[in-house]
Amino acid sequence: MPKTIVRYSKSIVVIHWASAIAVLGAWLSAEGGRKIVQDPPLLHFTLGLAVLVLVLPRLILRLIGPWPEPVARTGWLALGAKMGHGALYLLLIGLPLTGWYVASQMGVQVSFAGLPLPALTAAVQGRPGLIGELHENAGNLILILAGAHALMAIWHQFVLHDGTLRRMSWR
Repeated sequence: MPKTIVRYSKSIVVIHWASAIAVLGAWLSAEGGRKIVQDPPLLHFTLGLAVLVLVLPRLILRLIGPWPEPVARTGWLALGAKMGHGALYLLLIGLPLTGWYVASQMGVQVSFAGLPLPALTAAVQGRPGLIGELHENAGNLILILAGAHALMAIWHQFVLHDGTLRRMSWR
């Protein structure tokens, strides 16, 4: 009989919490408007790209497993968890890419860990447009979803008493 996995691996736990810190830090260090051309928010860029860098090993580990069984396997809780996690993964990939695109569109050189990255598009005059608005709104959305994710974990732990928080703990 295969062993039942109760907790996430230490590597997943580290990536999860590092991603959470990077998302929050990127949101707190966000700046908007054309002023970023003269004074690029390097901390915001670095944290946003760190989110993108962290999602790749996270997805690889997700694919190769092992992975704990979902707490809720059927019903609206299971569907909500799948949809919420799917939206979070989409935003963990889409937000950094749209930010990099907008910075490129504004003619701002983006670098990560001291390495300059290629522009994703040619620089244009004027406002970044729809992709810029999408990036800004998605930045707020990921914070809302992450907050709902945290509240659901707390609800599971303290109302349903199913040990959800222990699954993503350090020890």
